[in-house]
Amino acid sequence: MSRSLSSLHYHASGSLSSSLKTKTRGGRQMSAKKNVIKRRSSFSKTMMIRSDLEPDNISVLVAGGSGVAMDVFRQLTAAGTWVTVLQRHEDNRKEIESVGGFLVKGDVFDPKAVKKALNLVEEYDAVVSTVGGTPADPKADSEGNIALIDACVAKGIKKFVLVTSIGTGDSKSAPPQNVYDALEPVLIEKEKAEEHLKNIAKEKGIDFVIVRPGGLKSEPRTNTAVLTENTNVCGAIHREDVAALTMMCVLKDKANGKVLSAVDKAQLFDQPEFEVFEVGDGPLSPTQEATENALK
Repeated sequence: MSRSLSSLHYHASGSLSSSLKTKTRGGRQMSAKKNVIKRRSSFSKTMMIRSDLEPDNISVLVAGGSGVAMDVFRQLTAAGTWVTVLQRHEDNRKEIESVGGFLVKGDVFDPKAVKKALNLVEEYDAVVSTVGGTPADPKADSEGNIALIDACVAKGIKKFVLVTSIGTGDSKSAPPQNVYDALEPVLIEKEKAEEHLKNIAKEKGIDFVIVRPGGLKSEPRTNTAVLTENTNVCGAIHREDVAALTMMCVLKDKANGKVLSAVDKAQLFDQPEFEVFEVGDGPLSPTQEATENALK
């Protein structure tokens, strides 16, 4: 396990474009004067009906560092989504802005930065968080994500996708004991964020998805990664594959309310039998079908 589950934690980071020019895409407009993305009112009305989201007609906020968060950003923008990224640094500003994304520099512990990111767009259709800390300082896994979740709920966000890791909560027995022991401080804090999200989602009636990846690798996509509700599965998975599965959880109504482990079928630790959660099955719109084909 050269690339063990020790890479399951994530680091938040972020930046805001100093000058936002007027841009249009998918019926929405970015006003440089008001710094708010506006969308057609007819679109807002249609979104009152629960259904799968169209990637080229939505806005998503992604909070996290340069790993899975940036891969989620790349894949969403490639599908036509307006994406704002909340990060602690500006390392990715050039890439983000070159494809029409928006970068808000700030930390999830900074209410002003979070508010700035949430107010940049009139209405986000979903928020994705890959925010996390380290075993030495895991507070971002719980306190950071909880602060972001609460801010999103207060703003009226209707869907929150939280990326944690295998070993969290009821998947505690999935990783090898030595791996769990090394990551225990992080995993305990991640569980607090998961439970907070589930409880507030039930209380406020918002949609949520929790994605728990296995040990992360940085190699290109394998296209053999899957989601499962099985809490005993453990293995490795590439960051680009995690991003693709996370993107589908953003788009697909079927994933709402689910806690899903993400692993590569070809990189399982013990080769256990498990049932794959097919988040992408069922009837698709032409846009969604094209998106799924592009991700294969």
